[in-house]
Amino acid sequence: MAGSVYGEVFTISTWGESHGKGVGVVVDGCPAGIPLCEADIQQFLDRRRPGVTKYATPRKEGDQVEILSGVFEGKTTGTPISMIVFNTSQRSGDYSEIASYFRPGHADFTFDAKYGFRDYRGGGRSSGRETIGRVAGGAVAMKILVQLGIEVYAYVTSIGEIHIDYDKMLKENIEKSPLRMPDLDASERAEDYLDACMKNHDSSGGVIECVVNGMPAGVGEPVFGKLDAALAQAVMSIGAVKGVEIGDGFAAACTRGSQNNDAFHIGESGEIETVTNHAGGILGGMSDGSQIVLRAAFKPTPSIFSGQKTVSQSGEEIDVQIKGRHDPVIVPRAVAVVEAMTALALVDRLFVGMTARIDRIKEFYQRERQH
Repeated sequence: MAGSVYGEVFTISTWGESHGKGVGVVVDGCPAGIPLCEADIQQFLDRRRPGVTKYATPRKEGDQVEILSGVFEGKTTGTPISMIVFNTSQRSGDYSEIASYFRPGHADFTFDAKYGFRDYRGGGRSSGRETIGRVAGGAVAMKILVQLGIEVYAYVTSIGEIHIDYDKMLKENIEKSPLRMPDLDASERAEDYLDACMKNHDSSGGVIECVVNGMPAGVGEPVFGKLDAALAQAVMSIGAVKGVEIGDGFAAACTRGSQNNDAFHIGESGEIETVTNHAGGILGGMSDGSQIVLRAAFKPTPSIFSGQKTVSQSGEEIDVQIKGRHDPVIVPRAVAVVEAMTALALVDRLFVGMTARIDRIKEFYQRERQH
Protein backbone atom coordinates (compact mmCIF):
# COMPACT_ATOMS: atom_id res chain seq x y z
CA MET A 1 0.00 0.00 0.00
CA ALA A 2 1.52 3.32 -1.09
CA GLY A 3 0.69 6.68 0.42
CA SER A 4 1.42 6.15 4.12
CA VAL A 5 4.52 8.39 4.16
CA TYR A 6 4.34 12.20 4.37
CA GLY A 7 7.14 14.75 3.94
CA GLU A 8 10.41 15.20 2.04
CA VAL A 9 13.04 15.90 4.71
CA PHE A 10 11.04 15.66 7.93
CA THR A 11 8.89 12.59 7.30
CA ILE A 12 6.31 10.46 9.06
CA SER A 13 5.13 6.97 8.17
CA THR A 14 1.88 5.93 9.87
CA TRP A 15 0.82 2.30 10.25
CA GLY A 16 -1.86 0.10 11.81
CA GLU A 17 -5.62 -0.45 11.62
CA SER A 18 -8.58 0.57 13.74
CA HIS A 19 -9.16 -2.95 15.06
CA GLY A 20 -5.64 -4.34 14.80
CA LYS A 21 -3.24 -4.67 17.73
CA GLY A 22 -2.28 -1.03 17.56
CA VAL A 23 -1.48 2.05 15.51
CA GLY A 24 1.67 4.09 15.32
CA VAL A 25 4.15 6.22 13.45
CA VAL A 26 7.83 6.41 12.55
CA VAL A 27 9.25 9.95 12.44
CA ASP A 28 12.43 10.41 10.41
CA GLY A 29 14.57 13.49 9.79
CA CYS A 30 14.21 14.85 13.32
CA PRO A 31 17.33 16.66 14.55
CA ALA A 32 19.20 15.36 17.58
CA GLY A 33 19.13 17.11 20.94
CA ILE A 34 15.43 18.02 21.20
CA PRO A 35 13.98 17.30 24.67
CA LEU A 36 11.22 14.70 24.15
CA CYS A 37 9.31 12.31 26.37
CA GLU A 38 6.03 10.41 26.20
CA ALA A 39 4.22 13.14 28.17
CA ASP A 40 5.04 15.61 25.38
CA ILE A 41 3.22 13.36 22.92
CA GLN A 42 0.42 12.33 25.27
CA GLN A 43 -0.92 15.85 25.79
CA PHE A 44 -1.75 16.05 22.07
CA LEU A 45 -3.20 12.53 21.87
CA ASP A 46 -5.47 13.26 24.83
CA ARG A 47 -7.12 16.05 22.83
CA ARG A 48 -8.17 13.64 20.06
CA ARG A 49 -8.96 10.73 22.39
CA PRO A 50 -12.45 9.18 22.14
CA GLY A 51 -14.96 8.95 24.97
CA VAL A 52 -14.17 12.33 26.58
CA THR A 53 -17.52 14.07 25.92
CA LYS A 54 -20.96 12.96 24.78
CA TYR A 55 -20.16 14.45 21.38
CA ALA A 56 -17.38 11.89 20.78
CA THR A 57 -17.58 8.18 20.14
CA PRO A 58 -18.06 6.23 23.39
CA ARG A 59 -15.24 3.86 22.42
CA LYS A 60 -13.08 3.74 25.56
CA GLU A 61 -9.43 4.00 24.61
CA GLY A 62 -6.67 5.39 26.81
CA ASP A 63 -4.51 6.02 23.74
CA GLN A 64 -1.34 5.75 25.82
CA VAL A 65 1.73 6.28 23.67
CA GLU A 66 5.02 4.39 23.99
CA ILE A 67 8.24 5.66 22.43
CA LEU A 68 10.17 2.67 21.09
CA SER A 69 13.22 4.31 19.55
CA GLY A 70 14.98 7.56 18.70
CA VAL A 71 15.10 9.02 22.23
CA PHE A 72 17.88 8.56 24.79
CA GLU A 73 18.14 10.21 28.20
CA GLY A 74 15.21 12.47 27.37
CA LYS A 75 16.51 13.83 24.06
CA THR A 76 16.14 12.88 20.41
CA THR A 77 19.13 11.07 18.96
CA GLY A 78 18.67 12.04 15.31
CA THR A 79 17.60 8.48 14.42
CA PRO A 80 14.03 7.40 13.53
CA ILE A 81 11.53 7.91 16.34
CA SER A 82 9.07 5.02 16.51
CA MET A 83 5.87 5.34 18.58
CA ILE A 84 2.99 2.95 19.24
CA VAL A 85 -0.49 3.15 20.76
CA PHE A 86 -2.08 -0.22 21.49
CA ASN A 87 -5.79 -0.68 20.77
CA THR A 88 -7.57 -1.89 23.91
CA SER A 89 -11.31 -1.53 23.22
CA GLN A 90 -11.99 -3.20 19.89
CA ARG A 91 -15.51 -4.53 19.36
CA SER A 92 -15.05 -6.00 15.91
CA GLY A 93 -18.36 -7.86 16.13
CA ASP A 94 -20.15 -4.52 15.73
CA TYR A 95 -18.82 -4.45 12.17
CA SER A 96 -19.31 -8.05 11.05
CA GLU A 97 -22.55 -7.19 9.24
CA ILE A 98 -20.97 -4.52 7.03
CA ALA A 99 -18.61 -7.05 5.46
CA SER A 100 -21.44 -7.80 3.04
CA TYR A 101 -22.23 -4.24 1.88
CA PHE A 102 -20.75 -0.80 1.22
CA ARG A 103 -21.50 1.91 3.77
CA PRO A 104 -22.64 5.25 2.26
CA GLY A 105 -20.07 8.00 2.78
CA HIS A 106 -17.27 5.56 3.71
CA ALA A 107 -14.26 4.23 1.82
CA ASP A 108 -15.66 0.68 1.67
CA PHE A 109 -16.49 0.71 -2.03
CA THR A 110 -13.38 2.56 -3.21
CA PHE A 111 -11.06 0.48 -1.00
CA ASP A 112 -12.60 -2.72 -2.40
CA ALA A 113 -12.37 -1.37 -5.96
CA LYS A 114 -8.65 -0.63 -5.53
CA TYR A 115 -7.46 -3.68 -3.58
CA GLY A 116 -10.19 -6.29 -4.11
CA PHE A 117 -10.13 -6.80 -0.35
CA ARG A 118 -10.77 -4.67 2.74
CA ASP A 119 -10.57 -4.76 6.51
CA TYR A 120 -14.21 -3.94 7.30
CA ARG A 121 -13.63 -3.61 11.07
CA GLY A 122 -14.10 0.09 11.64
CA GLY A 123 -12.63 0.99 8.26
CA GLY A 124 -9.14 -0.44 8.74
CA ARG A 125 -6.57 2.06 7.41
CA SER A 126 -9.40 4.43 6.44
CA SER A 127 -10.49 4.72 10.08
CA GLY A 128 -10.12 7.92 12.06
CA ARG A 129 -7.78 6.01 14.42
CA GLU A 130 -5.10 6.27 11.75
CA THR A 131 -4.78 9.93 12.79
CA ILE A 132 -3.18 8.86 16.08
CA GLY A 133 0.08 8.43 14.18
CA ARG A 134 -0.31 11.86 12.61
CA VAL A 135 -0.91 13.53 15.97
CA ALA A 136 2.05 11.75 17.58
CA GLY A 137 4.30 12.80 14.69
CA GLY A 138 2.86 16.30 14.78
CA ALA A 139 3.72 16.56 18.48
CA VAL A 140 7.39 16.10 17.57
CA ALA A 141 7.04 18.78 14.89
CA MET A 142 5.45 21.09 17.47
CA LYS A 143 8.54 20.69 19.71
CA ILE A 144 10.70 21.89 16.83
CA LEU A 145 8.43 24.85 16.04
CA VAL A 146 8.41 25.97 19.69
CA GLN A 147 12.21 26.16 19.62
CA LEU A 148 11.91 28.38 16.53
CA GLY A 149 9.37 30.69 18.19
CA ILE A 150 6.51 29.50 15.96
CA GLU A 151 3.05 28.89 17.42
CA VAL A 152 0.33 26.69 15.87
CA TYR A 153 -3.18 26.32 17.25
CA ALA A 154 -6.62 25.51 15.87
CA TYR A 155 -10.26 25.74 16.92
CA VAL A 156 -13.75 25.08 15.62
CA THR A 157 -15.42 28.03 13.88
CA SER A 158 -18.69 26.37 12.89
CA ILE A 159 -20.78 23.25 13.42
CA GLY A 160 -23.67 22.87 11.04
CA GLU A 161 -25.26 26.30 10.70
CA ILE A 162 -23.84 27.58 14.02
CA HIS A 163 -20.91 29.99 13.55
CA ILE A 164 -18.70 31.71 16.11
CA ASP A 165 -18.69 35.49 16.51
CA TYR A 166 -15.06 36.56 16.05
CA ASP A 167 -15.68 39.55 18.32
CA LYS A 168 -16.50 37.13 21.16
CA MET A 169 -13.75 34.58 20.63
CA LEU A 170 -11.01 34.07 23.21
CA LYS A 171 -8.14 31.64 22.81
CA GLU A 172 -8.51 30.44 26.41
CA ASN A 173 -12.10 29.38 25.67
CA ILE A 174 -11.03 26.69 23.20
CA GLU A 175 -10.39 24.04 25.85
CA LYS A 176 -13.29 25.26 28.01
CA SER A 177 -15.74 24.36 25.26
CA PRO A 178 -16.60 20.65 24.78
CA LEU A 179 -16.70 21.46 21.07
CA ARG A 180 -13.43 23.47 21.08
CA MET A 181 -15.20 26.65 19.98
CA PRO A 182 -13.51 29.87 21.22
CA ASP A 183 -16.93 31.61 21.44
CA LEU A 184 -18.74 29.99 24.38
CA ASP A 185 -22.15 31.40 23.36
CA ALA A 186 -21.81 29.75 19.96
CA SER A 187 -20.62 26.57 21.67
CA GLU A 188 -23.83 26.36 23.72
CA ARG A 189 -25.97 26.83 20.61
CA ALA A 190 -23.93 24.22 18.75
CA GLU A 191 -24.41 21.78 21.65
CA ASP A 192 -28.18 22.21 21.38
CA TYR A 193 -27.94 21.69 17.63
CA LEU A 194 -25.93 18.47 18.08
CA ASP A 195 -28.33 17.20 20.74
CA ALA A 196 -31.10 17.49 18.13
CA CYS A 197 -28.94 15.71 15.53
CA MET A 198 -28.25 12.86 17.93
CA LYS A 199 -31.93 12.58 18.87
CA ASN A 200 -32.72 12.21 15.16
CA HIS A 201 -29.90 9.65 14.65
CA ASP A 202 -28.00 12.13 12.49
CA SER A 203 -24.61 13.84 12.44
CA SER A 204 -23.10 17.20 11.52
CA GLY A 205 -20.16 18.67 9.67
CA GLY A 206 -18.10 21.69 10.66
CA VAL A 207 -15.13 23.95 9.98
CA ILE A 208 -11.78 24.16 11.78
CA GLU A 209 -9.57 27.24 11.54
CA CYS A 210 -5.83 26.99 12.19
CA VAL A 211 -3.48 29.94 12.73
CA VAL A 212 0.32 30.11 12.72
CA ASN A 213 2.15 32.91 14.51
CA GLY A 214 5.83 33.73 14.17
CA MET A 215 6.45 32.15 10.77
CA PRO A 216 9.41 33.93 9.14
CA ALA A 217 9.08 35.31 5.62
CA GLY A 218 10.41 33.33 2.67
CA VAL A 219 9.50 29.76 3.62
CA GLY A 220 8.08 27.67 0.76
CA GLU A 221 9.02 27.14 -2.87
CA PRO A 222 7.68 29.34 -5.70
CA VAL A 223 6.53 26.57 -8.07
CA PHE A 224 5.46 23.04 -7.07
CA GLY A 225 6.60 23.27 -3.45
CA LYS A 226 4.38 26.21 -2.54
CA LEU A 227 3.76 26.55 1.20
CA ASP A 228 0.01 26.97 0.72
CA ALA A 229 -0.05 23.91 -1.57
CA ALA A 230 1.88 21.90 1.04
CA LEU A 231 -0.51 22.97 3.80
CA ALA A 232 -3.56 22.23 1.66
CA GLN A 233 -2.24 18.78 0.73
CA ALA A 234 -1.38 17.98 4.36
CA VAL A 235 -4.76 19.03 5.74
CA MET A 236 -6.72 17.64 2.78
CA SER A 237 -5.16 14.25 3.50
CA ILE A 238 -7.24 14.03 6.69
CA GLY A 239 -10.02 11.58 5.91
CA ALA A 240 -13.12 13.70 6.48
CA VAL A 241 -11.81 16.98 5.01
CA LYS A 242 -13.60 18.07 1.82
CA GLY A 243 -12.19 21.57 1.39
CA VAL A 244 -9.25 23.78 2.45
CA GLU A 245 -8.82 27.52 2.05
CA ILE A 246 -6.01 29.95 2.90
CA GLY A 247 -6.65 33.52 4.04
CA ASP A 248 -9.84 34.89 2.50
CA GLY A 249 -10.06 31.71 0.41
CA PHE A 250 -13.17 31.47 -1.73
CA ALA A 251 -14.34 34.88 -0.51
CA ALA A 252 -11.43 36.42 -2.44
CA ALA A 253 -13.17 35.46 -5.67
CA CYS A 254 -15.92 37.98 -4.87
CA THR A 255 -13.55 40.95 -4.35
CA ARG A 256 -11.51 43.35 -6.49
CA GLY A 257 -7.75 43.62 -6.55
CA SER A 258 -7.95 46.97 -4.78
CA GLN A 259 -9.77 45.22 -1.95
CA ASN A 260 -7.82 41.97 -1.86
CA ASN A 261 -4.22 43.21 -2.12
CA ASP A 262 -2.38 43.52 1.19
CA ALA A 263 -0.46 46.81 1.28
CA PHE A 264 3.06 46.81 2.75
CA HIS A 265 4.47 49.20 5.35
CA ILE A 266 7.32 49.37 7.86
CA GLY A 267 6.08 48.03 11.18
CA GLU A 268 7.03 49.05 14.72
CA SER A 269 9.84 46.51 14.67
CA GLY A 270 11.36 48.21 11.61
CA GLU A 271 10.57 45.19 9.43
CA ILE A 272 8.39 45.07 6.32
CA GLU A 273 4.84 44.02 7.22
CA THR A 274 1.44 43.86 5.54
CA VAL A 275 -1.32 46.23 6.66
CA THR A 276 -4.03 43.60 6.12
CA ASN A 277 -3.89 39.82 5.71
CA HIS A 278 -6.28 38.75 2.97
CA ALA A 279 -3.58 36.40 1.62
CA GLY A 280 -3.47 34.47 4.88
CA GLY A 281 0.28 34.94 5.35
CA ILE A 282 1.37 33.40 2.04
CA LEU A 283 2.30 35.16 -1.23
CA GLY A 284 3.58 33.38 -4.33
CA GLY A 285 3.79 30.13 -2.41
CA MET A 286 6.09 31.62 0.26
CA SER A 287 5.35 32.93 3.74
CA ASP A 288 5.25 36.74 4.00
CA GLY A 289 5.80 36.96 7.76
CA SER A 290 2.14 37.57 8.59
CA GLN A 291 -0.09 35.23 10.56
CA ILE A 292 -0.89 32.17 8.46
CA VAL A 293 -4.62 31.39 8.47
CA LEU A 294 -6.18 28.25 6.98
CA ARG A 295 -9.59 26.63 7.28
CA ALA A 296 -10.67 23.03 6.74
CA ALA A 297 -14.24 21.95 5.98
CA PHE A 298 -15.20 18.56 7.48
CA LYS A 299 -18.11 16.51 6.22
CA PRO A 300 -20.67 15.04 8.64
CA THR A 301 -19.82 11.69 10.22
CA PRO A 302 -21.06 9.15 7.62
CA SER A 303 -21.92 6.48 10.23
CA ILE A 304 -25.49 7.32 11.27
CA PHE A 305 -28.19 5.07 12.70
CA SER A 306 -30.84 6.43 10.33
CA GLY A 307 -31.85 4.16 7.47
CA GLN A 308 -29.78 4.55 4.31
CA LYS A 309 -29.79 2.94 0.88
CA THR A 310 -26.77 1.09 -0.45
CA VAL A 311 -25.65 -1.93 -2.48
CA SER A 312 -24.39 -5.27 -1.22
CA GLN A 313 -21.23 -6.93 -2.53
CA SER A 314 -23.47 -9.31 -4.42
CA GLY A 315 -25.04 -6.37 -6.30
CA GLU A 316 -28.36 -6.20 -4.44
CA GLU A 317 -29.87 -2.81 -3.53
CA ILE A 318 -30.61 -2.84 0.22
CA ASP A 319 -31.56 -0.60 3.16
CA VAL A 320 -29.14 -0.46 6.11
CA GLN A 321 -28.81 0.99 9.61
CA ILE A 322 -25.18 1.28 10.68
CA LYS A 323 -24.41 0.05 14.19
CA GLY A 324 -21.33 0.64 16.32
CA ARG A 325 -19.78 3.53 18.26
CA HIS A 326 -19.47 6.72 16.25
CA ASP A 327 -18.87 10.47 16.68
CA PRO A 328 -21.95 12.61 15.99
CA VAL A 329 -19.48 15.32 14.93
CA ILE A 330 -15.81 14.98 14.01
CA VAL A 331 -14.41 18.50 14.30
CA PRO A 332 -13.80 18.82 18.08
CA ARG A 333 -11.42 15.84 18.09
CA ALA A 334 -10.01 16.76 14.67
CA VAL A 335 -8.63 20.07 15.99
CA ALA A 336 -5.51 18.23 17.20
CA VAL A 337 -5.19 16.49 13.82
CA VAL A 338 -5.33 19.77 11.87
CA GLU A 339 -2.69 21.24 14.20
CA ALA A 340 -0.51 18.16 13.68
CA MET A 341 -0.68 18.16 9.89
CA THR A 342 -0.05 21.92 9.81
CA ALA A 343 3.00 21.53 12.05
CA LEU A 344 4.34 18.65 9.95
CA ALA A 345 3.99 20.65 6.73
CA LEU A 346 5.67 23.72 8.25
CA VAL A 347 8.66 21.81 9.64
CA ASP A 348 9.19 19.95 6.38
CA ARG A 349 9.09 23.18 4.35
CA LEU A 350 11.41 24.90 6.86
CA PHE A 351 13.93 22.06 6.55
CA VAL A 352 13.69 21.97 2.74
CA GLY A 353 14.29 25.73 2.63
CA MET A 354 17.54 25.53 4.62
CA THR A 355 19.51 25.05 1.39
CA ALA A 356 17.99 28.02 -0.44
CA ARG A 357 20.85 30.51 0.15
CA ILE A 358 24.59 29.90 -0.06
CA ASP A 359 25.38 32.74 2.36
CA ARG A 360 23.41 31.00 5.12
CA ILE A 361 24.98 27.62 4.35
CA LYS A 362 28.45 29.19 4.54
CA GLU A 363 27.54 30.99 7.75
CA PHE A 364 26.41 27.73 9.35
CA TYR A 365 29.43 25.64 8.37
CA GLN A 366 31.96 28.40 9.07
CA ARG A 367 30.48 28.79 12.55
CA GLU A 368 30.63 25.03 13.06
CA ARG A 369 34.31 25.00 11.99
CA GLN A 370 35.10 27.72 14.53
CA HIS A 371 33.61 25.58 17.30
